[in-house]
Amino acid sequence: MEAESAESVGSAERAESHDVVRFWERLGLPGIIDVHTHFMPEQVLRKVWAYFDSAGPLTGLEWPITYRYEEERRLSVLRSFGVLRFTSMLYPHKPGMARWLNDWAAGFAARVPDCLHTATLFPEEGVESYVEEAVENGARVFKSHLQVGGYDANDPLLEGAWGLLAEAGVPVVMHCGSGPVPGRFTGPEPIGRLLARHPRLRLIVAHMGMPEYAEFLALAQAHPEVRLDTTMAFTDFSEGFTPFPAGERGRLADLGDRILLGTDFPNIPYPYVHQLEALERLGLGDGWLRAVCHRNAEALFGGGS
Repeated sequence: MEAESAESVGSAERAESHDVVRFWERLGLPGIIDVHTHFMPEQVLRKVWAYFDSAGPLTGLEWPITYRYEEERRLSVLRSFGVLRFTSMLYPHKPGMARWLNDWAAGFAARVPDCLHTATLFPEEGVESYVEEAVENGARVFKSHLQVGGYDANDPLLEGAWGLLAEAGVPVVMHCGSGPVPGRFTGPEPIGRLLARHPRLRLIVAHMGMPEYAEFLALAQAHPEVRLDTTMAFTDFSEGFTPFPAGERGRLADLGDRILLGTDFPNIPYPYVHQLEALERLGLGDGWLRAVCHRNAEALFGGGS
């Protein structure tokens, strides 16, 4: 039974890889770039998975992990899909954790050259110092999770770090929307205040800002350096509890040069290909899909890791 099960999983992955590759080949792309994937120290990832399994208060619903594999297998799966570049999104939930995570992520990027060197931060003494250190060491993207971290993006302790990242032009993927459940500091209002002080900050709003889609799209229209990633948006899973408003599709088209593919791999409760199918069924055209799934991220991050 064990051997049959393993063979079945392998067969399912091969079938899905075929579907993902067929998606980007049809668009004439060399592959896809995913700006929202999670790699982190194993002991941390196991705790994250345990939290999802328990339907904790930050999720509040059943959330099976589709790609609950060891690290090497997860990497192999992404590569079989034709994901040319991806990230190691990771985040602290308490002081004293971010620098350690950044050290791990730097090592991960060094041994996994197709991963964009990722870093993170937390409002604490010394944050500006380790953010500067990470940038000097080649960090290409930062992750900020206001919901899990439970902090205000406008915390004075972060002010120097935001200024440094804005000056360096290093993008920040920020979970700042109030989905799947609101946090104390989530929502568009505090982010509007942050951008008023740091208009050059290259902010990538994770999950399209769900459920405040319209408000975060409006922020992107008002701030040329604001982008959004598609992570879990438009999928059957998310549409079931926070549907994207049909009236906002015009803005999706208008902002097609500032929307980036994100998936949340491996922590997703459905197959990877479904995120791509969800984007395609929006009906915004092949040019829009090419930009979202490859060209926008390529323009933002350029070459190298």
